[in-house]
Amino acid sequence: MNTRTALAASALIAVGLISLTGCSAYDSIVHKQATSTYEDAQAFGDAAVDAEWIPQDSTEITVRTSTIEDAAEAVILLTSGSELPDDCAEVERQSAPAWVLDDAPDPYKAKTVFACGDWSVMTTGDGWFGWTPNSDEERAASAG
Repeated sequence: MNTRTALAASALIAVGLISLTGCSAYDSIVHKQATSTYEDAQAFGDAAVDAEWIPQDSTEITVRTSTIEDAAEAVILLTSGSELPDDCAEVERQSAPAWVLDDAPDPYKAKTVFACGDWSVMTTGDGWFGWTPNSDEERAASAG
């Protein structure tokens, strides 16, 4: 077996192993992100993401976080008929998320967002899309 064939075989084996372990393992290794879903706010309560702005009636919660230790980046997409807490203040959007989620609105089209502490949150029409970290200016404008 020549060197070229050996390299090609190794590459095929690596691709095969990655495909066998699934998309989540691939995302974790290559893109340094992990995506989790939760049926409702009660199930989300066990998540390792601090997002106090999430309404109690939230369902269909999707969370994407970094797999890098101590990284702050996260995005959340959820369905809810409730308003955000009173300590969320509407401000001019000055930040954007590290990642996008399928079915999430385009954050660059938003002129304003709600600053909820370290999170910026925008409406989706039937729920909310939020990301952290936000900008210093957004965080300072938040009452929380």
